[in-house]
Amino acid sequence: MSCDQESEASSTGNSLAVRREFLKFSAALGTGLVLAQRPLLAVSARPAEISTTGRPIVDLTLIPPGPVTNQITLDVRGAVWNRDHTGSKYEFTFYVDAEAPENMLHRESVAIPDGSAAGVRFGWDVRRYAGNRRVILVARSGGRIFRTTQAMEIMDSNVRSTRQLGGAWIEFYHWSEQEGKLYNAQLAKMTASQWRQLVRAMYQVNQNLIVVQNMFWDDNHHHIGAAGYHGKSFYPSQLFPGRMPIACRDPLEAVLSEADRLGMEVMPGVGLYAWFDYSLASLNWHQRVASELWERYGHHPSFYGWYVSEEQFGNLGNPAQRNNMVRFFREFTAYVRRLAPNKPVMLATNSFGLQGAQAAYRKLLPNLDILATFGFQRMPKGDLTGVQAAALLQSLCDRAGTHFWLDLESFVFRNGNELYPRPVGQIATVLDHLTGFEKTLQYEFTGMMSSPAMSRQPGGPPSVKLYEGYQKYLRTVGGRPPAKG
Repeated sequence: MSCDQESEASSTGNSLAVRREFLKFSAALGTGLVLAQRPLLAVSARPAEISTTGRPIVDLTLIPPGPVTNQITLDVRGAVWNRDHTGSKYEFTFYVDAEAPENMLHRESVAIPDGSAAGVRFGWDVRRYAGNRRVILVARSGGRIFRTTQAMEIMDSNVRSTRQLGGAWIEFYHWSEQEGKLYNAQLAKMTASQWRQLVRAMYQVNQNLIVVQNMFWDDNHHHIGAAGYHGKSFYPSQLFPGRMPIACRDPLEAVLSEADRLGMEVMPGVGLYAWFDYSLASLNWHQRVASELWERYGHHPSFYGWYVSEEQFGNLGNPAQRNNMVRFFREFTAYVRRLAPNKPVMLATNSFGLQGAQAAYRKLLPNLDILATFGFQRMPKGDLTGVQAAALLQSLCDRAGTHFWLDLESFVFRNGNELYPRPVGQIATVLDHLTGFEKTLQYEFTGMMSSPAMSRQPGGPPSVKLYEGYQKYLRTVGGRPPAKG
């Protein structure tokens, strides 16, 4: 995923050392998130009620999406779009399983001026709720009532992790021809039907959250300041004329529509403007792209939130870059809250060089919903250990009310910089022993995993081998095949 690269440790001795590190790592993560009181008001999905404009009136978001264990605090968010001018005050009531007083989880009233949207959030301690549950949101205004529901599987466990991959990044084309040598040619040929097959393959192994790495690519990104932005889109954008030369005209539409059908979640990647670039020009670009993505795709129930594609090193860069990041997420998150108050914003960073960056994280994290971090198993010499880095980030996220997820690298480097599927045993070692994260996503599904049922298999036989190996692993941890798909 990132531009940074490290050589792969592969000896049996190193694997044993990593296993011991993981055992300490899980203990160091503690009990996890305590939600900060951050309002979702944004005066400006599972929508059960739709306005006359075709957009949702009421929507419900659960963070993290299921399945989860009963050792976490679930972040429950509801939103109302007052598009039909039905009144300015809405009462939000949340229930579990049934609309009964004894099943009520939370109630809150919010004033929402005509033509605006607003939301509420609360933390739900799910320790007593193991099983297949249903979260219900009822929004009342005057004599009108709007409802939406969402299923949630809560696994009985003594650790926070499900020991499963809960989702994955996908790419419509990998940014580096060298890294994507194994699978880019196949990605370019994928049809809408084949993208839907890939979504079904993810569903069959319970990887229910899809993060699209980026919706644009600019191979001249190092010279944007002088030449302007000339990136090419992976969808029919009206903002920029360039289109990536791929077979499918609108792969995001194919992914979202299939995810709608299966009850999955999708985070479109708002990017790429330029790696590690959080300048004012980048902020403006991201706001414009986010608006277009929401206008074009926000009606999809599976539209889960926003992934900012630019990434960053764990040290958050130099002082000027840190200040840019803080400003960027303060303004970008406020902007997309006005579009969709309940939709989370996610950033991926590596775990390197955290010492000395704590003050910057304390400013950044309150405006970031999810931090997904990678690289704990390959910390640079002289840096913190993976255990120490994870514990530090977890404590910073807990204080800010930010979700801290694991970005598990399911690749190894072969022949220099070519991405190649990681042996399933190494992935299982991480999942079996790194149990402190509430959600684990893999980077990436495309090229690293392919179902034998897919008519086109990016990554070829090695990707099928990893997919089938992971299926076998999933059965050992109680992963149940889905009921449909």
